[in-house]
Amino acid sequence: MKILNIVGARPNFMKVAPLHRAFENHPAIESKIVHTGQHFDAKMSDVFFEQLQMPKPHYFLGVGGGSHTEVTARTMLEFEKVVLQEKPDLVLVVGDVNATLACTLVAIKLHIPVAHVEAGLRSGDRKMPEELNRILTDSVSDYLFITEQSGIDNLKKEGVPDEKVFFVGNVMIDSLAHYLKKAQQTSVLEELTLAKNEFVVMTMHRPANVDTADGLASILTIIENTVPYKKVVFPIHPRTSNNLKNFGLWDRLQHIEGLVLTEPQGYLEFLQLMQNASLIITDSGGIQEETTYLQVPCLTFRDTTERPVTVELGTNQLLSDLNPVTVHEKFIEILEGKAKQGIVPPLWDGHTSERIADILVEKIGK
Repeated sequence: MKILNIVGARPNFMKVAPLHRAFENHPAIESKIVHTGQHFDAKMSDVFFEQLQMPKPHYFLGVGGGSHTEVTARTMLEFEKVVLQEKPDLVLVVGDVNATLACTLVAIKLHIPVAHVEAGLRSGDRKMPEELNRILTDSVSDYLFITEQSGIDNLKKEGVPDEKVFFVGNVMIDSLAHYLKKAQQTSVLEELTLAKNEFVVMTMHRPANVDTADGLASILTIIENTVPYKKVVFPIHPRTSNNLKNFGLWDRLQHIEGLVLTEPQGYLEFLQLMQNASLIITDSGGIQEETTYLQVPCLTFRDTTERPVTVELGTNQLLSDLNPVTVHEKFIEILEGKAKQGIVPPLWDGHTSERIADILVEKIGK
C-alpha cells in the first residue's frame, strides 16, 4: 500500500514525522513524503525535518507564499503531477493549512482515497481560512482520524457516517512524547540565560492579533506588564516582526528590559522552552495541545478554539481579546499558585500513529 503524506506548513511536520515512522515500521506500507513548500524559510521548515529525523522529502513542490488562492492553486497544479506519476493507494493529509485542502481536492478528483488526521475540529468561526479548510477536507475524506470527543460530535452533526470516523488520539503528542528527552538535552536555556519557571513564553502570529497597530500595541503592553516579574521569551514570527516595523513599533519592542527576543525556534528548542516556562501566552492552535500534555498554564488569545478539550480538561484558558489588564490578572493568579489544573485527554499517549497505521492496513488491505 503506497501512501503519500502531505506536509505544507510548520505544524504539519510534527504530525507527519510519527506517522511516517509508524508506516515505515509496517511491512504492508510504502510511505512517501510530499513537501508542498508552503513554509519555505529554512528556519520554519528545514530545521524541522532535521530535528524530527525525517528523510529528505521524496517530492518538494516549491509552492512558496502568496494569497490563499495562489497557494491553493499552485499546490493543486504541482501535486496533480505527483499523483499521476506515483499512483498512490492513499493520500494522507494532516491539520488545516491550504496544502491540506489543495491535496485533498486533487486526490478525490483522481479517485484516490484520502485520510484526514486531526479531523472534526471546529472553531465555529468561518472567517478563519483554517476552519474552511477543515470543513471542506472532512466533507470529502474517506478516513477521518479524531483527536478528541468534540471531533466525533462535530462530524455527527454534519452527517458524516460513523464508519468513516476513528477516535485514535493525537499525533502531535506522539512527536512530543518521542522527543521530550532529546529536547531536554538542548542548550537553549543556557544560551538565553533562563532558569526553570523564571520566564514566560509568548508566540503571536494570527492576523487578527498582529495585523493592526492596536493589536500590536496591546502585545507590547502585555510584555511590559510581565517583565517586572518574569522574563518574556518571544520567538517572533516573520509576519509579526514585519508588522511591528511597518507600524513603527519595532523600536519600542527592542527597548523592553527583560524581553528575550529570538528568531523562530527549532522544534526541540521550543519544546524545552515550553516545558520549563511558568506560563505560555499564545494564539497558536497546536501549542494549546502541547501545554495541556506538559501541564503548563496557557493563555490563548482567540474567541473560540477548535480544540475545546484543552479548555475542558487541559491547562488552556481562552481570552477573547488582547486586553493587557485581563492578562495581568491571570498572570498574577498563576504567580500566586492559582493556575488552572488540567489532565491529559484520553488516548494522548504517544501511540496514535501506530493505531492509524493498523486501521489503514486493515481497511485498505481489504
